[in-house]
Amino acid sequence: MRPLHIALAALVAAVWGVNFVVIEVGLGHFPPLLFSALRFLVAALPAVFFVGRPKVAWKWIVGVGLALGVAKFGLLFIGMDRGMPAGLSSLVLQVQAVFTALFAAVALGERPARVRVLGMAVALAGIGVAAVDEGAGGPVLAFVLVIAAAACWGVSNVLTRKAAPPDSLNFMVWVSTVPVLPLLGLSLLFEGWDRDKEALAALDWSGAGIIVYVAWITTVFGFGAWGFLLRHHPASSVAPFTLLVPVFGMSSAALLLGESVSPLRWCAAALLVGGVALTSLAGARRIQPTAAAGPDRAEGSGAEAGAGVPVVAGDGGAGVAGR
Repeated sequence: MRPLHIALAALVAAVWGVNFVVIEVGLGHFPPLLFSALRFLVAALPAVFFVGRPKVAWKWIVGVGLALGVAKFGLLFIGMDRGMPAGLSSLVLQVQAVFTALFAAVALGERPARVRVLGMAVALAGIGVAAVDEGAGGPVLAFVLVIAAAACWGVSNVLTRKAAPPDSLNFMVWVSTVPVLPLLGLSLLFEGWDRDKEALAALDWSGAGIIVYVAWITTVFGFGAWGFLLRHHPASSVAPFTLLVPVFGMSSAALLLGESVSPLRWCAAALLVGGVALTSLAGARRIQPTAAAGPDRAEGSGAEAGAGVPVVAGDGGAGVAGR
């Protein structure tokens, strides 16, 4: 990869990592389900009028929109609202690579290589260490909700692989149209009209900036840049940069939010990132794009580049890491 493209890949990973801190701050402005709905509304509008018609069947757009937008981000935002730290969330969410490999084995008949199985075991060991660390003084339910969000991300990654979208930005923008109404309905049901109305009435420049960041910067810019990189380089060259997302997430949470990182959490980070690297890259290194397929159509690209490509992020954002 050219130095400029390496810098762009690192920038996207940083944007997706810092996104967890922005979400943490945003939860002080909005209830979690309303926040998630606003994120997708702003990501979809006005971009949906400029990206052209959907390039895959609507069943895939709706499926990914529900699994990723409603289930994954809904659970993630609720988990963080209930006390899951931003840095730890950025780390734990990466277990989606293990869920993706498991679901792909069941749904797509993909048999993981021994190295990938080893990677999944190492990553799960990291989750166990993180659970012990969080269980010692943190909210266990919030931790479980983020794990469930990672599982839903795995489902959306498998659906994205089946859809095989030729344009990741087009796909992500159309996917963003799906969760808005379901999330608004769930917010009214569980968070209440009064709480939603109060949050919207109190909207200020800070809250608006947060929405713009999580919608346009992490989603529109993040996935546009990521799609550009995948069009110019094999997925096996681009995918490793997603391993920087929890590094940026934990570092920015420590610097900006004052989150402490215990020795046990560093151990969990080493195990989880190492396991995800094995799970993600063991298969990707064996895959070479063909001239007919192109790098973003080759097996192992997009959401399956070892299952580690954030869908929106990270967000932590299609499979947005980033969110």
